[in-house]
Amino acid sequence: MAEFDDERIASPKQRRKTVILDRFLTFAGLALAGASAFFPWYVFFNEDKFGINVASSDNARELPDWPARNVFSVSPLAMVNKNETDKKVPPVDTLTTATVSDLGKARDGAMLKEDQPFPGKSSFRLLHVSNGRALIEDPSGMYVVRIGSILPDESRLATLEQRDGKWVIVTSKGEIYQNN
Repeated sequence: MAEFDDERIASPKQRRKTVILDRFLTFAGLALAGASAFFPWYVFFNEDKFGINVASSDNARELPDWPARNVFSVSPLAMVNKNETDKKVPPVDTLTTATVSDLGKARDGAMLKEDQPFPGKSSFRLLHVSNGRALIEDPSGMYVVRIGSILPDESRLATLEQRDGKWVIVTSKGEIYQNN
């Protein structure tokens, strides 16, 4: 016999402990498997203990007291409220949330105009002119305008002219936009 064979031979005490441990683990495994198989049936037969309890609510919609009528429409508008006196007025918020400037109101007998500029300078370009109309483009889109139309820079189109073989538009502010 080799040296290592001697070390593998266990004493009878060690064998007994190993057998007891194996039996305990086997019994514990079988008990766990049995409980796992039995528990779903326990839940199925005791539904009141494991079921979902729905709380009762006072917000349930009750059927009206008046007699039934023939309704040929399934629309929610087909049901008429017979209790017209029970209508509630929605609450009004009396909190002031903003102020209004006094500009534009008459002061000393003269009307003042509120001077509020257009937000940012809107640059647009002339694309094409035909039949007294011009096609212009700015970052928000393309527009067909004619003399008198309001342009994106809040001015009006004054004239459509042809200068040196190219079309130009002149605005009421005096700005000139040329077709590229």
